[in-house]
Amino acid sequence: MSEHIPIRGQVHLNLDQVSFSAMRAQGAGGQHVNKVSTAIHLRFDIKASSLPESYKEKLLAYSDQRITKEGVIMIKSQDSRSQEQNKLNAIDKLVKLIFKVTEKQKMRRATKPTKGSITRRLNAKSNRKQLKQNRRKISM
Repeated sequence: MSEHIPIRGQVHLNLDQVSFSAMRAQGAGGQHVNKVSTAIHLRFDIKASSLPESYKEKLLAYSDQRITKEGVIMIKSQDSRSQEQNKLNAIDKLVKLIFKVTEKQKMRRATKPTKGSITRRLNAKSNRKQLKQNRRKISM
């Protein structure tokens, strides 16, 4: 099962480095859910993987409840009644996580407010001030 799943460019995820374990799914489902292990628990060790070092660093620094302190990604999939479909869903979640973490963030450019917006804001503040002053008791 030495499949490679493309992530970005020349970077691939080797499925030999991913371990799966089947377990019983939670929730409603009647007798079927109580006797069949269809839920999948995926484990992926970031440090032992063949991903580039930059990807490993970004994944280890990323704050996500699915990434343990030891650097293992743990994903649970139990959406489907089929074990094979849950396995594919778990792999898809892993690929999306890696893709999201390694995505390059756009730089934010600071902008100034326009003169018109500044004027409108100040006029609104002075109108509000006048309204509140009119509510005061008149002193003699």
